[in-house]
Amino acid sequence: MEAACDILIPAALEGVIHRDNAGRVQARLIVEAANGPVTAGGDVILRDKGVVIIPDMYANAGGVTVSYFEWVKNLSHIRFGRMERRREESRNQLIVDELERLSLSRNVNWQLTPNFKEKYLKGASELELVRSGLDDTMRGAYNDMAEVWRSRSDVPDMRTAAYLVSIDKVAGAYKAKGL
Repeated sequence: MEAACDILIPAALEGVIHRDNAGRVQARLIVEAANGPVTAGGDVILRDKGVVIIPDMYANAGGVTVSYFEWVKNLSHIRFGRMERRREESRNQLIVDELERLSLSRNVNWQLTPNFKEKYLKGASELELVRSGLDDTMRGAYNDMAEVWRSRSDVPDMRTAAYLVSIDKVAGAYKAKGL
């Protein structure tokens, strides 16, 4: 935990960075891959040292997000992409056909490479859709968290920003339901 490094990723145990050893941590960035690896006392010391901590609730959110996608898929009994894949393939075919028609009508001697054409015409796989959804979710969550952290002087770190964003989203969901 105290070795000279740029990035420290505590990934196994809770509470391994605490007020007794936080002052000796040399990393400038900590990514909490374990649940709660930095105690509240350690967090204060690290923050005062200027260490940036990517909180566990964000760093671990990818697995939770994909589990949610799987749950939704199982509830609906429809695999991802089933409703969109053929429409996507048809739209892509229209574009390829038009490009090839323009090439022939203007006597331009060029063609799409078969490898590109095959990849472009093939609709997204279920894995590609899950990865795309995960990427979108994680980017949005980071941007929300970073915006609160950067824009509010009363928010000292990303953990606090993450809590504020989370609480705001829960409150918004309750409000939308009239609760």
